Amino acid sequence: MEGSSLENNQEFTSPQTLVLIGRKGNGKSATGNSILGTQSTHTFRSERSSSGVTATCELIKTKLEDGQMLNVIDTPGLADSCSENDLIADEIISCKNKDRDGIHAFLLVFSVRSRFSKEEEAAINSLVMFFGEKVYDYLIVVFTGGDLLDKDNETLTNFLHDCPDKLKVMYTMETLSMCENRFVLFDNKTKDENKKSEQVKKLVSFINTVSLKNAGKPYTSEMFNELKEQREKLPILEASKWNTGQDISELPNEMHGEHLNQIIEMLVEPLKETTLSLEQQLDEERVARAKYEEDARAAKQKLDEETCCVILEIGKLQEESRKRTWLSRMCFIL
Repeated sequence: MEGSSLENNQEFTSPQTLVLIGRKGNGKSATGNSILGTQSTHTFRSERSSSGVTATCELIKTKLEDGQMLNVIDTPGLADSCSENDLIADEIISCKNKDRDGIHAFLLVFSVRSRFSKEEEAAINSLVMFFGEKVYDYLIVVFTGGDLLDKDNETLTNFLHDCPDKLKVMYTMETLSMCENRFVLFDNKTKDENKKSEQVKKLVSFINTVSLKNAGKPYTSEMFNELKEQREKLPILEASKWNTGQDISELPNEMHGEHLNQIIEMLVEPLKETTLSLEQQLDEERVARAKYEEDARAAKQKLDEETCCVILEIGKLQEESRKRTWLSRMCFIL
């Protein structure tokens, strides 16, 4: 394998389990193969296709040059069907249970090649829905298509800044903010061994950061099952949409208390975030407008001062001209 960023003398007592998640066709399998490395005897099936080729969750183990063991789980692409995504989430946990260990990092795969779609939005929403807000503590964003940016001699930061797909930028930046800007760019087509090694090293460095952040504790089946039980008790349509036609007062008794608070939080939190975003935008516009007005006043004052100086200078020149004319006449008379 291409290696990691850990020190060579560090001992690894247990493998780290990674789960690749994202929209169909974003390059999850190819990314998994880049992590496994050319020395791996097993690889994920990978083809360039917008529909995706992975039908079920698959786990492959690998060992890095420094001795660190990785369990890499490839998953079917998340779609805009919540029921289908629910089955995928169950299968991820089932696949993970084969090793009786938790998930140490979720790798959310985006592609710089594709536009943002309902499936992309569903991938993000489903990730939080099925694994909870806690998933952000384990999340690392992987961008595929590094070869495309290299071809255009463009950085990922510049790409996101100049990207015309504003919806993609908004969701991407929001996700990066939630996971403390843990992201890495992958070129899954490169033949450059040094480049392969460096991008895997950066990813492993983030995996170790996530492990430290969570005190070495992985995301467990118990956390998933507890969240699933809570979700199944909620009156949800398609496991995500609130039934707005049902009055809260008509909820069964067991829905009050803790679950009712969860529902209220689900409804109110997006409004809070939207309100905060609008307030920040208005504040920025007010600051920008105030600065513009201040600059305009300063420019006008400077112009007035310069105009006054010019008028005074013209007056002086006219006065000198009159004096010279008068003196010349006096000399002529004399």
